[in-house]
Amino acid sequence: MKSIRVAVAAAAVGMTLTACSSPMHAGAAAVVGNERISASQVNENTQVYVTALRNAKLDEQTKAALAGTTLEQAALQGTSASQLVLRNMVEVSAFRQLMARYNVQVSQTEIDNALKDPGQYPSAELRLLFSGVAPQNAREYGRVVVGVAKLQQQFGGESGQQRLLQEFSAFQPVFSPRYGVLNPQRSQENPAMFVDTGRFGKLTPPQQQQPQQQPQG
Repeated sequence: MKSIRVAVAAAAVGMTLTACSSPMHAGAAAVVGNERISASQVNENTQVYVTALRNAKLDEQTKAALAGTTLEQAALQGTSASQLVLRNMVEVSAFRQLMARYNVQVSQTEIDNALKDPGQYPSAELRLLFSGVAPQNAREYGRVVVGVAKLQQQFGGESGQQRLLQEFSAFQPVFSPRYGVLNPQRSQENPAMFVDTGRFGKLTPPQQQQPQQQPQG
């Protein structure tokens, strides 16, 4: 089963890359559709996530070194633990709302099976850690992984990829400036998912940008 990271990597191109283009409530880290992610939630999840990394004998430097050389994996080298956790929380929030919109149901057994799948990593535990999933959020992440696959099938299977990306991109998350903004110019030389807001100034939405084809992985 593919990780939601595959869908997000392609969909991010069509997102509105904003830091503060709409009002942010005090204490908010991000606003995703109808959901608000608080800075305290991010901080709590980050603390648990870093502890999980240490328990797995993976510090952030080691995690980055093991991540590989693909653009998505290389992004970990320029992403702090809090940014990685926030990114995951935003993605899960957007897909959870999308699943609710289309009444996608996921069973506990399906979640169990998803959490046992190591994907491209040596173990299922490493898959969660490399995806920025704090342990207490594992089951919600598993639910979304299954839900994304069901959504794509509902949209037409392989031919439904583009619609899935379009639906996801429409959520246009807004981040607190303290975390930076999603990088609109990702490359092998500059792979980081987030960049400091000062690097690009105020970012504006792309003009009718078409989502890229979902990469295979």
